[in-house]
Amino acid sequence: MAARESCCAGCYSFLFEYDTPRIVLIKSRKVGVMNRLVQLAILAYVIGWVFVWEKGYQETDSVVSSVTTKVKGVAMTNTSELGLRIWDVADYVIPPQGENAVFIMTNLIVTLNQTQSYCPELPDKTTRCQSDENCMKGYVGTHSNGVQTGKCVPYKATVKTCEVFAWCPVEDDTRVPKQPFLKEAENFTLLLKNNIWYPKFNFTKRNILPTINSTYLKTCIYDPKTDPFCPIFRLRQIVEAAGQNFQEMAVQGGVMAVQIKWNCDLDKSASLCVPRYSFRRIDNKDSVHTVAPGYNFRFAKYYKDASGGDFRTLIKAYGIRFDIMVFGTAGKFDIIPTMINIGSGLALFGVATVLCDVIVLYFMKKRYYYREKKYKYVEDYELGGNETYGSQS
Repeated sequence: MAARESCCAGCYSFLFEYDTPRIVLIKSRKVGVMNRLVQLAILAYVIGWVFVWEKGYQETDSVVSSVTTKVKGVAMTNTSELGLRIWDVADYVIPPQGENAVFIMTNLIVTLNQTQSYCPELPDKTTRCQSDENCMKGYVGTHSNGVQTGKCVPYKATVKTCEVFAWCPVEDDTRVPKQPFLKEAENFTLLLKNNIWYPKFNFTKRNILPTINSTYLKTCIYDPKTDPFCPIFRLRQIVEAAGQNFQEMAVQGGVMAVQIKWNCDLDKSASLCVPRYSFRRIDNKDSVHTVAPGYNFRFAKYYKDASGGDFRTLIKAYGIRFDIMVFGTAGKFDIIPTMINIGSGLALFGVATVLCDVIVLYFMKKRYYYREKKYKYVEDYELGGNETYGSQS
């Protein structure tokens, strides 16, 4: 019976009694001012940084994008090797379409009418020879143009090199032009078509804005001050915006980044979600540790003569690769992140209480007095203890 009454009393206490922490009001100007300053700082952080600057009331999503490019421009050259020639997009854009990138040839070393036969190798410390004994049949070096035949043959009147079976005549890539072959490339234009999608919000847009019509698109050129939303860029302006000289860069080539930034607040009008363009050089040409600067590669164009023989024109192409990089985030109001950040902000107010307690109880002159007022010690009642007030010391 007694056990039953005890159980009922316990249930009664659990349901109908309320426990609360003890609160001690400390009348101290120093502590009071410090407490309010800390609370004010926390409030400014929550409102100013979390909600206003970082938009903590929004759900965010990262951009998904696709980019296509189109280059326009014509250049004319007149050299003893190639004669008078016109260069259009099909000649200098290699390959015609790339993955978020476009390469534009600005300089080249061309080797005409190569055919597979026997010819002298280019002279260097491993290929120069005085007799056949200096040449090893079947040898292929790291920088060889072909397979050595074991013969030592004249390269020029006073120079002999080992003969190779290769595409002859072999390419002489030491004669890099001091000036870019396609100087007029600085006036070529690059059209960027960028489509973006924020899947979480099912929001799509492209950098050719709804206000742009076909007539305007035929005449506009991007300018950060007067025409910041035109998607057509002159190559010289891109390079100069990155602090580089186009004609210098065009000699040995390089890599440029065209950055498209989409930061959209979808709580506002969709017309305010617009691209921002920026440019920089990636290949770090100014570094003192740069070896083999620039950007180049080789390709060949093959054909047959009237008798069916195989020939090719070998081109070592120098140029500028434009990498188009798209990044950004979109945000839209959502109750879940709003409540999470409000709750986190309210929890931070407890920091003010903890900080003030630490200073009052451990650093102030009257810390022992404050401890007596804050702590109430209760001994075990079954052992006949009494409640006492006092410090922990």
